[in-house]
Amino acid sequence: MDLDVLIFDMDGVLIDVSRSYRETIQRTVHIYLKRCLGFESIKRRLITKNEIALFKSIGGFNNDWDLTSGILLYLLSLSGIPPQPKRERFSSIQEIVSYLKKVSSNSHKNIANLYKKKYLPPLLERVKSEGGGLIGIRRALGSSWNGWIYGAGDLNQENVVKRIFQEVYLGERFTSYYHLQPLFHRKSGYHLREKLLIPKGILAILRKKLRMGIASGRPKFEAELALKRFHLLPYFDSVITLDECDEEETRIYRSTGKWKRCSKPHPYSLLRAVREIGLSHPRCGYVGDVADDMKAAQAAKKTFPMLVIGFLINRKRRRQITESLFAAGADCIIENPKDLLRLVSPPSAEKMKKTKACEKY
Repeated sequence: MDLDVLIFDMDGVLIDVSRSYRETIQRTVHIYLKRCLGFESIKRRLITKNEIALFKSIGGFNNDWDLTSGILLYLLSLSGIPPQPKRERFSSIQEIVSYLKKVSSNSHKNIANLYKKKYLPPLLERVKSEGGGLIGIRRALGSSWNGWIYGAGDLNQENVVKRIFQEVYLGERFTSYYHLQPLFHRKSGYHLREKLLIPKGILAILRKKLRMGIASGRPKFEAELALKRFHLLPYFDSVITLDECDEEETRIYRSTGKWKRCSKPHPYSLLRAVREIGLSHPRCGYVGDVADDMKAAQAAKKTFPMLVIGFLINRKRRRQITESLFAAGADCIIENPKDLLRLVSPPSAEKMKKTKACEKY
């Protein structure tokens, strides 16, 4: 394809987050169950990275805070903890944690059930049929365990899931960004575990051929952490993050009185990244690694010509993830960053002659 613009997702495409965001999800689940709900004897991971990838593959889980809340709901449904459909209201994280410890102290919580009963395929099918994401999990499981999970609102007052998650991921950066002292994690941040997936040499070659941008579900501050650490900013003409999507949602609400979600699978971040680059009638490509990326890029085709490229790095669930990417709208799938060079380079004159000669027969 002779592309003019190539837009990238960050996590799982530009940046390897298997030991940052994925392990932050795992650690947040562990801390929430142990520190807030009093689960003991948690000796190994309650959710694996492959299982996280399967959740991502059904769509609706572009937001890792929502995904973490959804995983907690599922695990609690297996644990033997009694139903708690209603959330009480509190004004601080400390109050919520004290309350959860108190009301769960006399509950019989069988940690062994979480390992023995956990089997994702039927759950994920139900969640997918209910529209995916956190809403899909709540519909699939019912409301019985909603009262145990405080995963909405401000992280200083009521969102315990986000508070733990951000402390684990940001580490020492948490206090400087949020101006709060950590309550759950005082070690180094998991963001330091990230690695570059696409070598800068390949990005440099691509940069000579076309204009590039980023459409990420990360908050802007966290996107900038990676971009500055790996010195990636010179390669990209536009960077759109969760912050811009939130701003657009607020603008729409103020003008219409209705909330409309603009993060992926909505195409807003992709379209804005392309528009900020500023070319007229551009031929575009988008590289993503999960179903929501593919859906967003397919939706963006209504506005710009768009090659939808799935990027596959998880070899353990290769078949399932490949099928989910194609089902969500991928035009092609690559497994090596070098494949991008072959995709975006126009065919040589000699190849064109061979192609035309073959067409005669």
